[in-house]
Amino acid sequence: MTYFFETYGCEMNRAESASLEQLLISRGWTQAECPEVCDMVIINTCSVRASAETRIFGRLGFYSGLKKIRACEKDAKVRSLEKAAEYVKNGPVPLTVVVMGCMAERLLATFKKDWPVIDYVVGTYAKNSFGSIIQAVEEGKSPVDVVEAPVYTFAKSSYEQGAFSTFVPIMNGCNNFCTYCIVPHVRGREISRPVADIVSELDVLSGRGVKEITLLGQNVNSYKGDGEINFPGLLRIILKHLDETSSPIHWIRFESPHPKDFSDELIELMAQDPRICHGIHLPVQHGSTKVLREMNRRYTREDYLSLVDRLRKKVPDLALSTDIMLGFPGETEEDFEEAVSLMREVKYNSAFMYYFNPREGTPAARYENQIPLEIKKERLQKIIDMQLGITTEVLEKRVGLTVEVLADIVSRDSKNELLGKTAQNERVAFLAPQSLIGKFVRVRLDSLSGNTFRGTLVD
Repeated sequence: MTYFFETYGCEMNRAESASLEQLLISRGWTQAECPEVCDMVIINTCSVRASAETRIFGRLGFYSGLKKIRACEKDAKVRSLEKAAEYVKNGPVPLTVVVMGCMAERLLATFKKDWPVIDYVVGTYAKNSFGSIIQAVEEGKSPVDVVEAPVYTFAKSSYEQGAFSTFVPIMNGCNNFCTYCIVPHVRGREISRPVADIVSELDVLSGRGVKEITLLGQNVNSYKGDGEINFPGLLRIILKHLDETSSPIHWIRFESPHPKDFSDELIELMAQDPRICHGIHLPVQHGSTKVLREMNRRYTREDYLSLVDRLRKKVPDLALSTDIMLGFPGETEEDFEEAVSLMREVKYNSAFMYYFNPREGTPAARYENQIPLEIKKERLQKIIDMQLGITTEVLEKRVGLTVEVLADIVSRDSKNELLGKTAQNERVAFLAPQSLIGKFVRVRLDSLSGNTFRGTLVD
């Protein structure tokens, strides 16, 4: 039987899709080339922004039409569904539609009723039901009940088939309750994965030749494993275990840290051990202390800038990226200018920039002084234009350096060219044999094409 994934949103969703894919593969399932010809489609959803949900509603409309074609023997004239029509020419073929993830949790009570195309709605706490769901599909039985567990459960592994880089979830949920954010409402309170389970997964990944891991959590540096081990403590355990087992895992990344929990202990550890990569995504959200307070971010502009200063003094080759939101309720022109000035001062390598989009169930959606859409768009465009220039300025300063690169895929432009990434998470294209895929190599950064470096292999 065949499956097809559509995964939206954050890295945690990618990790959870990967763990479910491992379950399907272990039962003999294979990946379909497209959704039109699969037996089961799994849509892993995101609720962080309304635009993500709108896109998913559109996909559900597509699958409603696809199911009708798959349920009959008639040929289809709809061009985008030609493969489906060909697939069912010899008889009806059922299609199972599963929706999981944060949107599934948010709309748990009404999703299936509002969208009859859905066979299963699997919320954040119901992933253990996938075994019985898969069995029911294999046996052609009617949909089984989806059972919610009392707490979030971590998968044994989130390995992506054939990957040299993979995600390792270490905690789930968030206790911060930023006033604009839906995550605590759909992911629940913070829960940390036991240290032994994390170490056990590292052994599995090492055995599969993984070279780089990314430790994941909605607020990854608030990790509290086994009741007392903090995030730097976990990193020390991991580093020691990698040494003792002669693991091929050479790089460690983590996403996404909260500025209020980024300790000097963590900074010191980053400075001491080069295996902890020097590319950090450090969401600021805004540059005005007043707006940060309204967002319930629990740090000031000055706190954030002080953290950046301490990081750069200890880790001089640090590459920073961020999230920034414009048009939060009550944002004045002066507040906006503070955001602009912070971006200019920090000089991020890159930034995810967006305007405030009210999410039902969050306090900020009910705030007065909502900013008109045209002003939000205007402010966002100004920030985007400015950051594009900063990105080019920052990256051009790296041209001429020789850096370590993990070669991971063949370039789409040439089979003689590989793509890799640096410890700063920069993309590099360079001429090299395919035998180097999955290996660490030294590359000189010769030039910049967009946001991708072009380089020369030096060993």
